Amino acid sequence: MHAMAQAATEAAQTAPATIGDSEFDRDTAVTLREEGVYDAELSAGWTIIHAVNGGYLLALLGRALGEALPHADPFSVSAHYLTASVPGPAVIRTQVVRAGRTLSTGQASLFQYAEDGSEIERIRVLATYGDLDALPDDVRTTALPPAMPDRDHCLGPSDGAPKIPGSSAITDRLDIKLDPATVGWAVGAPSGKGEMRGWFGLADGRDPDALSLLLTVDALPPTSFELGLTGWTPTVELTTHIRCRPAPGPLRVSITTRNLAGGFLEEDAEVWDSADRLVAQSRQLAKAPRAA
Repeated sequence: MHAMAQAATEAAQTAPATIGDSEFDRDTAVTLREEGVYDAELSAGWTIIHAVNGGYLLALLGRALGEALPHADPFSVSAHYLTASVPGPAVIRTQVVRAGRTLSTGQASLFQYAEDGSEIERIRVLATYGDLDALPDDVRTTALPPAMPDRDHCLGPSDGAPKIPGSSAITDRLDIKLDPATVGWAVGAPSGKGEMRGWFGLADGRDPDALSLLLTVDALPPTSFELGLTGWTPTVELTTHIRCRPAPGPLRVSITTRNLAGGFLEEDAEVWDSADRLVAQSRQLAKAPRAA
């Protein structure tokens, strides 16, 4: 009986996490303090070069808005990153701007605390929510999934691909396999094309959903690496469109930068699911790392 119990425990430990019961869900949990106000704990597990990842923050605020608004699914989320967030307690204040029959719009801000106890606003979001399951099936598109090798022919940490310079705890929570054509930066030979492509999943096997897509659009290494620049690339503004609920299985992410000027660059991201559907798009403005 002991052996059977041990086998059952080991099977449970290796079974993929499920939506609602994963590290991502626990670390984006919010607790209602009073109407429109939620307490949260920013986990150190989602940091990149000592700052909390912007996509993780977007998902955290997205969860709070999903609870505050009458509609649960994010359609369009625009975030302005005001100051760098750090692991620790935070408070999210939400406001319903408009509640319609098919769409609701709200805003939210995340605050952390200074040494004197005063609040510091880290990020402010304006978002529109709806019901992804109520969308029509009609699709007319010229968009195509990114052209890149099968997952088995892409590179991840287990294949010897180096970690992002600096503190990168977030990489332990992600299952990313990068297109070899976009990892020249790792061997000192960046392509100069401003492209990053890869397969994406959560390390514990949790399938994607609308909320986790807010993380996905900002989870790959920055395109600035392939432009020959390394270091922190802080997001100034990030707008994400969720187009449909993703199918189970790994996602494919393609990110491109066409213009770095004045110390800033844009990143345009597309996320495709296992059913070859474009499930999310985003554009962000980021501050470019300084050239060495």
